[in-house]
Amino acid sequence: MKKYFIFLFLIIIFFSCKKDLPIDNTNVEVLTLNSKIMNKDINNTVIKPIENKKKDSLAVIYILHGAYGNYNDWISHVPELIDFSNTNDIIIVCPDGGYNSWYFDSPIDSNFMYETYIIKELIPSIDSIYSTSKSKYLRAITGNSMGGHGSFYLAIRNQNSFAYAGSMSGGLDIRPFSESWNISDRLGPISLYTNNWQENTVINMANLIDSTELKLIFDCGNNDFFLDVNNNFHQELLKLNIPHVYNTYSGSHDWSYWSEVVFYHLSFFKMQFDSVNYNYIESK
Repeated sequence: MKKYFIFLFLIIIFFSCKKDLPIDNTNVEVLTLNSKIMNKDINNTVIKPIENKKKDSLAVIYILHGAYGNYNDWISHVPELIDFSNTNDIIIVCPDGGYNSWYFDSPIDSNFMYETYIIKELIPSIDSIYSTSKSKYLRAITGNSMGGHGSFYLAIRNQNSFAYAGSMSGGLDIRPFSESWNISDRLGPISLYTNNWQENTVINMANLIDSTELKLIFDCGNNDFFLDVNNNFHQELLKLNIPHVYNTYSGSHDWSYWSEVVFYHLSFFKMQFDSVNYNYIESK
């Protein structure tokens, strides 16, 4: 196993309802929101502590699914997330990212506006409905595969919304995969819309990271087809002297890998939450 450790470290129309979930548990529910930007209802799995000891300042972790997935992926494959939420008094939100949206606002298809949805519709709704802290210093985001790309994409472009971001096996450079996972349907063919691809791939955003405002953790399996792009992103961050945590582990691009490494991310986020100076964030 190869490891790198670098520590330099609302108004929105909505309604909520319970849906059929793979687990019968009173602290797991589906929040259905009506997205104004896309004019459709979107489901989001919300995992909340059974006993909220902190009452009104819960931290929130958003976890994004990969290509061909949906809002049920994470709770279906990793039901242990419920125990983590209960033990640590943390809300976990798993949005539905649509059919291979890649979590950006498509410049060619207005049916795929998932950056606007998550940042301007979902987060304010979560903060209005649940007993959360409104501070970015108690908010984190991570995801697997397409969701790993999405979490870094959203966090880097919205550093006023997230203080911590992770990526598991993320497609951190989408350009080598221009024929895969409907990316060209969202950005246009790379030969005709080169700028769309250059502007929406995470590796080209590294220079936008303010290391005093955003802490990063990411990893990839050593048998994963995204290993090279993760290694390249790691090298780019080193070149720019941006603090981060990067690990490569034994594993492939599958749920047996993600169901284990997700808890490294959650533990990292919990450590950051625990270090927050509440007097400081309330003054921000």
